[in-house]
Amino acid sequence: MKKLDEIDLRILTILFSDADITNKELAAQIGIAPSTCLERVKRMKQNGVIKNAFVDINFKTLGGNIEAIAAIRLQPYSEQIVNLLRDDLLKLPEIVSLYHMGGSYDYFIHMSVKDSEHLRRFVFDAITSREEVQTVETSLVFEHSRSSVLPNFSED
Repeated sequence: MKKLDEIDLRILTILFSDADITNKELAAQIGIAPSTCLERVKRMKQNGVIKNAFVDINFKTLGGNIEAIAAIRLQPYSEQIVNLLRDDLLKLPEIVSLYHMGGSYDYFIHMSVKDSEHLRRFVFDAITSREEVQTVETSLVFEHSRSSVLPNFSED
């Protein structure tokens, strides 16, 4: 893969902050032709630098009044069990995101539900009912924020 240059990094910085920006606006902010900008974005997508773009949804507007994180420990632990849990949970509408972890817990699951009874039922039905789930610790999310600043890993 070709190393990212300064223009690529500027494109990524702007897209990380606002993935909804038009190509024309993006090109204008950077000072390049829209066709050049589009080709660079396409190349970064093809090379796996840009994996996706996301819409940040306010779940409360859809009836998701509670967000929670469940920390899960699996036993037995194997790649097959980890992958099956991931694949099964990602099909459920309550799941916002999953994090396969190293450390004392194997998964952190971010979920959105309509109320405390929905949360209780979901944890019992979708998580603790599974044989491989040894421990579940559920915590409420009071606020979720996402940084709009692209991490900088340069050696400067």
